[in-house]
Amino acid sequence: MLKEFKEFAMKGNLVDIAVGFVMGAAFKQVVTSFTGGIVSPLIGLIFKSDFKDQKLILTEGTLNDAGEKVGEVALLWGEFLTNVIDFIIVAFVMFMIVKGINKMKKKEEPAEEAPKGPSQEDLLAEIRDLLKK
Repeated sequence: MLKEFKEFAMKGNLVDIAVGFVMGAAFKQVVTSFTGGIVSPLIGLIFKSDFKDQKLILTEGTLNDAGEKVGEVALLWGEFLTNVIDFIIVAFVMFMIVKGINKMKKKEEPAEEAPKGPSQEDLLAEIRDLLKK
């Protein structure tokens, strides 16, 4: 059973998927950092505040004894939009990587055409006829 598991785990496709998954997770962190540290502040200039903190308050909360707001209901549209931007960046980069890999793959050469002339059946029929003589 251990041998079968080792063979399964060491198949090229499974290892490739695992490596791709780990690299994708690390790349996601880079994109999140880029969006949070560069894109969001630039967009935040338009709103005169941190873009990720933008929200639509549906009901106001109340202050508790510690001075913290509780019970507020809000739509966090700034955070959602930041995550959509993250997704678009990751999807575009993955598209470009796949496109580059497909371009680098050796193009399959077309199969050689069958030689012109009589078919195999025609030749066999001719041999048969010659043997009958």
